[in-house]
Amino acid sequence: MRNLLPVLTVALALIAAWYVAVVPMNAQWERDQAARAGTELAFGDLVARTMAQDRPRLPAPHQVVAELWESTWVEERHGRRGWWNTGSLSNRSLVWHGWVTLSATMLGFLIGTGLGVLLAIGIVYNRAMDASVMPWAIASQTIPIIALAPMIIVVLNSVGITGLIPKSIIAAYLSFFPVVVGMVKGLRAPDAMQLDQMKTWNASGVQGFLKLRLPSSMPYFFASMKIGIAAALVGTIVGELPVQQGGLGVRLLSGSYYGQTVQIWAALFGAAILAAVLVGIIGWVQRTTLKRMGLAQ
Repeated sequence: MRNLLPVLTVALALIAAWYVAVVPMNAQWERDQAARAGTELAFGDLVARTMAQDRPRLPAPHQVVAELWESTWVEERHGRRGWWNTGSLSNRSLVWHGWVTLSATMLGFLIGTGLGVLLAIGIVYNRAMDASVMPWAIASQTIPIIALAPMIIVVLNSVGITGLIPKSIIAAYLSFFPVVVGMVKGLRAPDAMQLDQMKTWNASGVQGFLKLRLPSSMPYFFASMKIGIAAALVGTIVGELPVQQGGLGVRLLSGSYYGQTVQIWAALFGAAILAAVLVGIIGWVQRTTLKRMGLAQ
């Protein structure tokens, strides 16, 4: 409760500011419509209409919540293509688009995490990799993913690789870097006294890794995975834009094509909710793992 109250306070303040911003953002359209009709709008009517536009510049929070509800539960429960009628997810619902994004995100995250851990081990134990791979890993993140993603999609399509794999590679490209940095920092966390103590016990390199370096790296590893999973989700959404085979990225793009700002905001909030759930799951695994290892209470 002590941590919940500040979060709720900030959230309510943001929602209040959002509602206040809706009126000036959408008011011009209502004024133009009233001028064409030769009528005048009272301030109360103006506020009410700006909160209920079909295609507002800035949708009100209740419009976004309504769209989330309509494009998830209502579509799957009552829609012609919904789960209750067909036994499969409707390709018009955010649930289906979220699943498409989630599947590519998880595959890319697993690839990126595995690659990041292997590179970190090599960097820590090999001076040549430390001098060459680490600068390369840092330089790789200077390329904007929005420019790199279409090239990856086109190159892989030219060799017949389509579907889940190209999006997963883009997600892995973004997610491996936080894991590399976090694991390198974690594996180097033991100080010289601890390393000397392992030598006095005649511990082998593998024993030193498993008994000292790996446990010391766990807090850093989980922290980097939280960043990595969020980065993988962003990479997947960007990778979905040129592919046009479903996903939250496609939902955002279609909303942009047809001026459906409420749909765009609902997809953005869907992506944010999905990211929060994934980060929360990793946080739960972190607390459970560190508690079992005796590194947390």
